[in-house]
Amino acid sequence: MSHPRPARRYDSARRRAGAEATRERILDAARSLFRRAGIDRVTMGSIARRAGVSEPTVYAAFRSKAGILREIMRAAIFGARYHAAAVRLEQTSDPIALLRLTATVARTIYEDERRQIGLLRGASAFSPELRRLEREFERMRFEMQRRRVELLARRSLLRRGMTVARARRLLWMYTSREIYRMLVVEGGWSSEEFERWLAATLMSSLVGK
Repeated sequence: MSHPRPARRYDSARRRAGAEATRERILDAARSLFRRAGIDRVTMGSIARRAGVSEPTVYAAFRSKAGILREIMRAAIFGARYHAAAVRLEQTSDPIALLRLTATVARTIYEDERRQIGLLRGASAFSPELRRLEREFERMRFEMQRRRVELLARRSLLRRGMTVARARRLLWMYTSREIYRMLVVEGGWSSEEFERWLAATLMSSLVGK
């Protein structure tokens, strides 16, 4: 009699769960070390020791320290709150509503990012690896906003004389982390004030009368 398939599926699910738990221990260890020592001073060996796993296990899971940092940033930027807002973006075809939702998405990203990796950024302000990954995520953000601007253009809603290329750059600039930092982190605005201001500014800057 052959071995029952449900047992094999159970073993496979258990292995996947174990692998995921190991990944989370490695990420938690890396976050803690990055916050305390800064990214550049942390080694793969120190992450392995903190997580209670072997160094080869860390390499097998993430390949490099950059891979670990990328996953930490991805989880902070594109977490559950972001995905809920992104679903609303995908389901919305009204370009004006999309602009207003863009303000919500920006607020969500930077709130979560500040809470989850704010200390990490502070400890690694001059890290070349962090700067490289930030540029990578910025290029991704710029590309993800393309549809919203192009939809405004197709509906003839852009301000008079505004090109798609210029509108994309303005949208990218106004929704940047730097604007959020200046207004909320250093300026003392609430996140609600930032979202309201951003929605109004996007409307006045991009949409024609």
